Amino acid sequence: MLRVTGGQRRETGPDGEWVTRRISGAAAAKTYRCPGCHQEIPAGMPHVVAWRPYGDGEDRRHWHSSCWQRRAHLR
Repeated sequence: MLRVTGGQRRETGPDGEWVTRRISGAAAAKTYRCPGCHQEIPAGMPHVVAWRPYGDGEDRRHWHSSCWQRRAHLR
């Protein structure tokens, strides 16, 4: 299930419920490490930020868009 709420999406998949936000290349100002492939997401690269909908947001992670799409198969 997918629900869009003001730039954020709520997704439910085999790995549970998530809130996601797509980050444009222009808005990607820092380098992050993708938890899916453990490679860097360089500044300027579009990507996805995902976190659990319930909690303090400490689990917020930046993913390559392709890694996010296939995350259920990475575990």
